[in-house]
Amino acid sequence: MTENQAAPVGGRLINAVTVVCGVLVLILMAILAVRFVFGLGAVTDLNNGYPWGIWVVVDVVIGSAFACGGFSVAMLVYIFNRGEYHELVRPALVASLFGYTLAGAGVIFDLGRWWNFWHVFDPAYANPTSVMLEVALCISAYIVVMWIEFSPAFLERFGKRQARTKLQRVLFVFIALGTVLPMMHQSSLGSLLVVMGPRIDPLWQTPLQPLLYLLSAVATGYAVVLFETCVASSAYRRRIETHLLDPLAKVMLGLLWVYLAVRFADLLARGAIVEALRPTPRALMFWLENLCFALPLILLRSSRLRRNPARLFLGGIALMLGAALLRIDGFLVARNAPGFHYFPSSSELMVTIGMFAIEVLGYIIVTRRFPVLAGEAASH
Repeated sequence: MTENQAAPVGGRLINAVTVVCGVLVLILMAILAVRFVFGLGAVTDLNNGYPWGIWVVVDVVIGSAFACGGFSVAMLVYIFNRGEYHELVRPALVASLFGYTLAGAGVIFDLGRWWNFWHVFDPAYANPTSVMLEVALCISAYIVVMWIEFSPAFLERFGKRQARTKLQRVLFVFIALGTVLPMMHQSSLGSLLVVMGPRIDPLWQTPLQPLLYLLSAVATGYAVVLFETCVASSAYRRRIETHLLDPLAKVMLGLLWVYLAVRFADLLARGAIVEALRPTPRALMFWLENLCFALPLILLRSSRLRRNPARLFLGGIALMLGAALLRIDGFLVARNAPGFHYFPSSSELMVTIGMFAIEVLGYIIVTRRFPVLAGEAASH
């Protein structure tokens, strides 16, 4: 499909789903109002042993991994010249737009002195050896790049054909940036664990974390495309493009094999595999995490199974859970903080749920009013 074939889905914006999402967003705004006025302690259970909680881990670390669909599909289309996937670019880019934009906002939620967030962009405050600075700058730049990449859809919607044509001439520059920047900050998110040293359990403390985070993020990007396509096709009563999702899932499975090979080879080389054989809660979480990574290899092991929408959906869900557990385990479960414990407060949970509600609401509005999905009539 070419971009000109994309069309708004249309339909009413006010329905049961958008109303529920709207209510969740209002709750989020109320909690954040308390947080920004009275501080983190008023709404979170963070402490000196666990200075990072669910807002950083879920909204930023996991959220940005789930938002790699645009980057993952763009690599296939623009770098590996697989033009048949072109119709998946815009839907994946929409999910990435909201995921990364909200991840950037989520960082501000968790800053103690949030009013100083602009220091990140001031060279006078820069620490060039800081992993966190590199992550902040790369994510900020990538958010801008993605909005520029998606802007042709806005220009088409408002009839700005001439402006769109001019933008297309230079869009390749932003597409190139859009493939480099995610590689940098996704690997650097893994580096955040490396610099924590012995504060992280040996099952997750490895110098290969940057590679593991990058591999899992790219594979998760494809899993999110599977999930998103199945859900959108069901919600909008559209045909599921299994002829595209089959080879896409095959690429995802190839990355999964590489990820699992690197993961277990690293554990064997470091002798840390013995920690996974101990009867401990962390060992249980380790095996649950890797079971989720292995499930798509079973569910989608043949082309016939990969053309089954239910299998594609479940495979995507399993990989997304695996990627989420990898990050939850690394940043929260594996953290050694004697004398401290952490479990997210109800306010933290409601803010996280509200962030997902914003993504769902945004996706519905954009796909219904802007040319994102392939144009076709609804079918039962």
